[in-house]
Amino acid sequence: MNDTTASGWWNELKGKIKQAYGDLTDDDLNYEEGQADEMYGKIQQKTGHAKDEVHKTIADL
Repeated sequence: MNDTTASGWWNELKGKIKQAYGDLTDDDLNYEEGQADEMYGKIQQKTGHAKDEVHKTIADL
């Protein structure tokens, strides 16, 4: 997967995550290599959902 394809995939997934969790912003979903745990933590704080639940929701998208 090249950078353009990965970027397009991530932008599509961000849109789906924002639909599932309406309180999230683009800043909450800013993903940088190696910082996935930080992003999941922001999602958990905003939604009040457990990490496992957040992972499952995203995987189901």
